[in-house]
Amino acid sequence: MKDRKIRVLVAKPGLDSHDRGAKVVARALRDAGMEVIYSGLRQTPEQIVETVLQEDVDVLGLSILSGAHMTLFPRIIELMKQKELSDVLVFAGGIIPEEDIPSLKKLGIKSIFGPGTKTETIIDYVKRQVKTSRW
Repeated sequence: MKDRKIRVLVAKPGLDSHDRGAKVVARALRDAGMEVIYSGLRQTPEQIVETVLQEDVDVLGLSILSGAHMTLFPRIIELMKQKELSDVLVFAGGIIPEEDIPSLKKLGIKSIFGPGTKTETIIDYVKRQVKTSRW
């Protein structure tokens, strides 16, 4: 199992149609040796969680710029709990106001990366978290 690559789903929930950041993160994780699936734009929480389940990912990275994070992220976490996917590491990035971060972390979003975060920071975080939690 130790030789298995970390599997990551980078997803864009809701009607947000700006995905440059998500694509940059997806490419950086892939270049770091991870298997990365990019969901594409305008995914529903149900579609995202179904992909998490079907693709047996270790990590879910959510990218949002639309401001709908306080509606979409809780629904995604709720569906993941219903499907018993609590072992999947969830992180988020995009435009998320500081005052929303504590509530999102309480839900189960383990880390939130804002604009300007270096891709190396995200790569190191994912590797460290997956290593300590699964292998």
